[in-house]
Amino acid sequence: MKAEGKVFKYGDNVDTDVIIPARYLNVPDAEELAKHCMEDIDKDFVNKVNKGDIIVADKNFGCGSSREHAPIAIKAAGVSCVIAETFARIFYRNAINIGLPIIECAEASKGIEAGDEVEVDFDSGVITNKTKGTSFKGQPFPPFMQNIISAGGLVNYINNKKN
Repeated sequence: MKAEGKVFKYGDNVDTDVIIPARYLNVPDAEELAKHCMEDIDKDFVNKVNKGDIIVADKNFGCGSSREHAPIAIKAAGVSCVIAETFARIFYRNAINIGLPIIECAEASKGIEAGDEVEVDFDSGVITNKTKGTSFKGQPFPPFMQNIISAGGLVNYINNKKN
């Protein structure tokens, strides 16, 4: 499994309230949530993001509340992967549950800039900055987690196992 796209870069402590503001928590539709993704930290994000693009952040990405709306909005906006030095644990779990690939790698977080073209190989954990010609080794997901992400999230994975 791979992801490839242009990078949107953010700093430390990007919380769920800026990923998807609380005023949209009553919106049940993922596509509608996507229209407001990152708007309180990056007003132009939704106008610039393309399917497959990648978010890179520093420490503690997804801190704050435990809402699943945050990874849902990111995934629905077309982001193929989030790379961060660290993730808030509940965001990490929610991302896996809804099928949003994420990978922790401090070196990549520091060595990748906004606008860089990046490729992520989830099998090996290798993150390649195609713009700069550099590579970083992140922590690959175990196969069972890759299967959950490939299925589109935990519910789909469980439903597929039943069939």
